[in-house]
Parts: sequence; C-alpha cells; structure tokens
Amino acid sequence: MNTKSNFFRIMSLILILFVSTSCEKAKDQPVPFDQEDMIDDEFLTEKFQSQLTPDFVLDVLKKRNKEFVDEKLTIRNTSERIRKASLGQYPGAVVLSCLDSRVPVEDVFHSGIGDLFVARVAGNISNEDIIGSLEFACKVSGAKVVVVLGHEHCGAIKSAIDNVELGNITALLAKIKPAIDAVNNFKGEKSSKNPGYLEAVTQSNVKETISNIRKNSSILKEMEEKGEIKIIGGEYHMETGNVEFIN
Repeated sequence: MNTKSNFFRIMSLILILFVSTSCEKAKDQPVPFDQEDMIDDEFLTEKFQSQLTPDFVLDVLKKRNKEFVDEKLTIRNTSERIRKASLGQYPGAVVLSCLDSRVPVEDVFHSGIGDLFVARVAGNISNEDIIGSLEFACKVSGAKVVVVLGHEHCGAIKSAIDNVELGNITALLAKIKPAIDAVNNFKGEKSSKNPGYLEAVTQSNVKETISNIRKNSSILKEMEEKGEIKIIGGEYHMETGNVEFIN
C-alpha cells in the first residue's frame, strides 16, 4: 500500500513539474497572429495626419466600430506604439464621452495608443474646460473629427429626468435639463423608466452638447465652417456595441 502511495506521489510530482516547465516555455513564445489583425498606426505621424480629411477619419471610426461589434481581435502592439508616440501625438479624432465604465471608448473604436483624444464627463455635457480641451485637440493638435458620444441606459440622464440633487452633481445635471425641455412634446410617459423617453432625452442631450460647443467655441465653429473639422454625435448601444451616428 505504501509502495503504491509513493508511486502515485512521485508520478504526481513529475506531472506537476512537466506542466510547470511547459507553461514557463509557453510564456517565452510569441502568440501567433495575422498581421491584418494588428491595429494600424495610421494616426501616429504628423505627415499622415496633415493629409487626413474629416470624412476619411469618420469612415475609419465607423469601420473600426464595426470591427469591435464583429469581435475582431484587438492587438495593440503596445510597446511599439509607446515608442512611436513618445515624441508627439497626432490623433485623428477627439471623443467626448460619458464617464460610464461600460463605454470603453478606445475599444469601441478598436483603437490604441495615439489614435484618439478622449474627454470624459458624466452625461457627456460641455463646459469651459471640456470645450477648451476640444479646442486643443483640434486647433493645436490637428484632430479632424469631434464625436459627442452618448449611450443607452445613461445614469446621468436618468438622474436628470428624476431631478436628483446631490452635492456638485446637482449643477452637472442642470446642464442636461435643456435636453429634457427639448423633447417636451414626447408622446408617452415622461419617465426614466420609459426606454423610449430615455432614448429621446439621450439623443437630445447629444445634440444639445453639440449646439453648446458651436455656440461657445468660435474656434471650433469656424473650423467646422471651413471644412477643417466635423462635429458629429453618436449613441453607443450597449447590447450590440454599435455606435449610431447622429447628425
């Protein structure tokens, strides 16, 4: 009995050693992948950025979002991109997104280091600091597209509809109120529990933010009028990962 026990104990040790050694070797081996699965470095050079048009960048964003929806593998070649981007940044677009942790902006647009500027604030509202950041992204750093990205099931939108008041959140939610007023003619229950109404306010809020950007930034308004940039809205659909663009 003891001999049998010793035998199985020795065999178990050998198996553990074999698996452990195999795993150590596997860690040193590169994971094979097709080059076409690698995120390109389109937005990592000043020369390339200078040749971009707003429509081209928007097409890239739409294509990359489809890749995300289709669950295309995201390979970020992070070390190489860090080295390439270390001396300068030339993103193609700036995305003003909600704070929501369920909206991973770079993933949504299948992007990596150096591809996008991302500004985040609950309810994707605009204020002086946000607009100043958008001006920096476009006028100073050459981004060609501004995307105001709202999303389904937004807690900030729900809270604004429900008239939540809490600390500094109160002032933030007040910036969403004009979007609620803009859909005053909505037919149906005006409640945060009504998906149709929530959707209407969400899209209204995106449009309201875009309107505020144009109103409060002569820089961005002029750039848009000259065709140097495009300002567009979008709604991220959580069930599918699709971004519905809103003109």
